Amino acid sequence: MLTIFKSPAGADVIMLGPTAQAMFRALGRDPDSPSGIVTVEQLPDAIARLKQAIAADRAAQAKDDPDAEEAAPRGMAAPVSFYQRAWPLLELLELAQKEQKPVTWGV
Repeated sequence: MLTIFKSPAGADVIMLGPTAQAMFRALGRDPDSPSGIVTVEQLPDAIARLKQAIAADRAAQAKDDPDAEEAAPRGMAAPVSFYQRAWPLLELLELAQKEQKPVTWGV
């Protein structure tokens, strides 16, 4: 399933099913919902939740392997982490908050 996060405040953010579901869980949303909205009033909480999930992912990766920076594969062989995938959505949410616009998907 393809999910496109949209807001008049910024460019669309496109994610595939498992990645989008992880973002929905981080935002406290139903991961199986085909459509939804983060209202202007909900943006501060959504941003805080996503930042918390990003920080937790980075901490878990550092805890798993403190020398990961030296040993990690580089380039196309490198795995893409949750926080790397979440960054574009976080930027869209922050832009939407700045411009007081909602973020929607599936509509």
